[in-house]
Amino acid sequence: MQKRILSLLVDNTAGVLSRISGLFSRRGYNIDSLSVGVTADERFSRMTVVCSGDALILEQITKQLAKLVDVRDIKVLEPDNSVSRELVLVKVAAKPEQREGIISIANIFRANVIDVGKDSLVIELTGSKSKLGAFVDLLEDYEILELARTGITGLSRGAADVRFF
Repeated sequence: MQKRILSLLVDNTAGVLSRISGLFSRRGYNIDSLSVGVTADERFSRMTVVCSGDALILEQITKQLAKLVDVRDIKVLEPDNSVSRELVLVKVAAKPEQREGIISIANIFRANVIDVGKDSLVIELTGSKSKLGAFVDLLEDYEILELARTGITGLSRGAADVRFF
């Protein structure tokens, strides 16, 4: 089973996400990760989709997405020619005597403490899936109250072939 990261430039109109997710569900394919946001040009959104399957299925997914009217550009983000990141927010129960240990772990990973409560800390970390996984694993010794991950987002390296935003 292989993973593929697809970067789609799509029209920023109602129903685009539904049509793209519908293509996956109709064909019985799963979306492992999805992130969507508007680009510098508000007419377009950048959608990063991570999917998995054998080589034939991944190629079929890519071709079917390229046929959709709303999809303006599609790129396969190869690890050597792209940059991808994921964000995690973790709320950890933190008694006063535990704070130093939790903050030490955050500092090792260059994470940011973005909220301090009476009994908790909220920590933000951006990086690769493996980095985030290692960070969460180290926090397992503490009580994780809540955890949210954004899913992978990415861009190809170098100058773009097409000047979409």
